[in-house]
Parts: sequence; C-alpha cells; structure tokens
Amino acid sequence: MELDNIEKLLEKYFEATTTVDEERKLREYFSQDDVATHLQQYRPMFNYFSNAKEEKYTKQVPLKPRVNYYKWLSVAAAVVLTFGIYFGKQYQDRKQRELEQAEYAYQETKKAFELLAENFGRGTEKVAYLKEFEEAKQKIYNNN
Repeated sequence: MELDNIEKLLEKYFEATTTVDEERKLREYFSQDDVATHLQQYRPMFNYFSNAKEEKYTKQVPLKPRVNYYKWLSVAAAVVLTFGIYFGKQYQDRKQRELEQAEYAYQETKKAFELLAENFGRGTEKVAYLKEFEEAKQKIYNNN
C-alpha cells in the first residue's frame, strides 16, 4: 500500500501538484535504505534536496564601498544636453530656411498668377473687339 502511495506522490511531484507535506514524505521515503528497485533512480535526486537544504554559505562576503556614479551620470546628462541643443538648433535653422523658401515660392507663384490674370484680361478685351468686328462684318455682308 505504501509503495502505491509513493508512486502516486511521485506522479504528482513531477506534475508539480504536491504539497510541502507530500514532498516531505517523499524525501523521508527516499532517505530510507529499503527503496523499491524501480524507484532507485529517484533516490539521488531526493537525497540531494535533503542535503542541499542543510547547506549554508560560510564564506565572508567582502563589501565594497559604493562607487559614486552620480559624477558620471551628470557628465552623461551634460553631454546629452549639449548634443540636444546643438542638433536641435540645426533642426530649427533648417526648418526656418524651409519656411523662408516656401514663403518665397508662394510670393513668386502669386506674382505669376497676377501676371496671368492681367494677360487674361487683355485677352478678354481682344475677344470683345473681335466680336464687334465680326458683327460689323456680318452687317456689311448682309446689306450687300
């Protein structure tokens, strides 16, 4: 009966559904001398867990003083700020030049349209003159 129970607990253990109490029972079973032969392969694993639980780290840990990174952090911040100002100024200058070029292009286009409108006005006068000429010509030909 106990062997059946141990096999069920092992199955639950490998599915990660055991409780702490069930894991304790498994460690106790595998620490005994009479473990079933087909379960002998799991014995070193559970013995390791039992031994590892009792191990303690006894070496002295040297504590180094904290390095003051604030100096380097402030240097890095200053460098980033300098690059930001330099490249930001270049970006603003480029945008200003583009704006000026767009304004110049707008003014030149406006002049071109005014010239075109003026020439259209002259063309309209000429068409009116041609219309009068055509009417006069029709009167002359119709009277004959």
